[in-house]
Amino acid sequence: MNDQWFFEIGDGNTYGPYPLEKLQKWAVAGNLMPTHRVRNIDSNEWVIAAYVPGLELTTVIPGSDGQDEKDDRSSVTAFGSLVRGMGRKGKDGSGKKASSKKPPAEPPDIVKMCDDMLKIAFLRGASDLHVDPEQNITLVQIRVDGELETIRKLPKNLHNPVVSRYKVLSNMDIAERRLPQDGRFVHSFDEEKRKVSIRAACLPTTHGERMTLRLLALETEELTLNRLGMSRRTYDTFVKYACQQQGMILMTGPTGSGKSTTLYAALRHRLANYPGRIITVEDPVEFDIVGVAQAEVDTADKVQFTTVLRNILRSDPDVIMIGEIRDFESVDIAIKAALTGHLVFSSLHTNSAAGVITRLIDMGVKSYQVAATLRLCVAQRLVKRLCSQCRKPRNLTAVEAANLGKPSLEGSIIYEPGRCERCNERGYHGRVGIFEMLPIDEELTRRIVANCDENQVADYMREKEMPRLHDDAIDKLLAGATSLDEILGVLIWQ
Repeated sequence: MNDQWFFEIGDGNTYGPYPLEKLQKWAVAGNLMPTHRVRNIDSNEWVIAAYVPGLELTTVIPGSDGQDEKDDRSSVTAFGSLVRGMGRKGKDGSGKKASSKKPPAEPPDIVKMCDDMLKIAFLRGASDLHVDPEQNITLVQIRVDGELETIRKLPKNLHNPVVSRYKVLSNMDIAERRLPQDGRFVHSFDEEKRKVSIRAACLPTTHGERMTLRLLALETEELTLNRLGMSRRTYDTFVKYACQQQGMILMTGPTGSGKSTTLYAALRHRLANYPGRIITVEDPVEFDIVGVAQAEVDTADKVQFTTVLRNILRSDPDVIMIGEIRDFESVDIAIKAALTGHLVFSSLHTNSAAGVITRLIDMGVKSYQVAATLRLCVAQRLVKRLCSQCRKPRNLTAVEAANLGKPSLEGSIIYEPGRCERCNERGYHGRVGIFEMLPIDEELTRRIVANCDENQVADYMREKEMPRLHDDAIDKLLAGATSLDEILGVLIWQ
């Protein structure tokens, strides 16, 4: 096999070909991660670098300044170079190169290293920071706009100190390494004058404890309905039902589709326009909202979900938000609350708004109870938002228009991702929601009582010309909010 290899580092570019020896040097220097993809010049198949002989046992050399690879640094992103340079001493205080004789290696500043990794995650707008142990190294990854990026490769001997530092911040037991733990803390970024609430979860694995940090901004000024990406028609429909006095509004979609964000935005809108007593039951509380009583459950099994729900009904609430309907007990209490004059917000896991009705019936709810309480079903997805500064226009081809089920759109202007500093050469900046609304009117109520199935509900939506996820996705595409590739990913669920 040819010794020339291509590789990708997650910035959308393909580099190479380079000889395997050069890839090994980059791996040792921390430029090439075990999770990056590589491909031999004679093959069309991409593989993970860790599975290529010669790259699988690479480790970081503590204190390495990487001067031998100075000329090759242009092959990686500027951000990657910044991250990999954390804590390294390539120059002395006078700006001159350090002498070739290296001083004895000093132990790394674990506190500074952990703070720097949190800062990188914050500056990149990451939702999560992962510290993942492998057999010989520890990978530090962040999730930006739903995608994982490897930002750091640490020697294995630094894994326990890093995890212990985050455990201390999260008030976990640093001596316990065999049981899962969770906690939370608030971290301040002095330069940006921002505070971020961070939820931590520690999970023991075969190679060590895996630490996951979820970054939750304390400032919730962006948790408003008009910033979620709803069209005017969708926004008006949602606001109409979110301001009613009783009934049940259910969000649906896969994990990570933005259901909780929409629920929080709905509560803030309700509180601002129709003040009242709002109580939530969550596992866990993701955002603190002023004026809302938020109960966190399942903390060390001391507060049970159903117990809290039963007690909420005795607390004189006007609005109840249940983080997720999980079983018959939780849905039964939600139904009873809606029947007794409360407005209930919650979420389910189904593929479409039409599927909510059949899912509730499958969970044991009587069809007449569904018809009497359900007011609005909302299906939601998230797609990456195109960077407005570097997006590139082009015409939609006939084949692409046919694949979208809209041949008449051939020649329409759509946009593709470009590259600029604002989006870190990714072409996307943030995410936008795709929505589908199903209001429960009198006609649909009669059909629910008659035990209609999901297909019949979908047919009813087409009869009434209600916009589906498919339609909202195409509208976002034509508006330049997202790209064709992102839209096709949403349509797989249809």
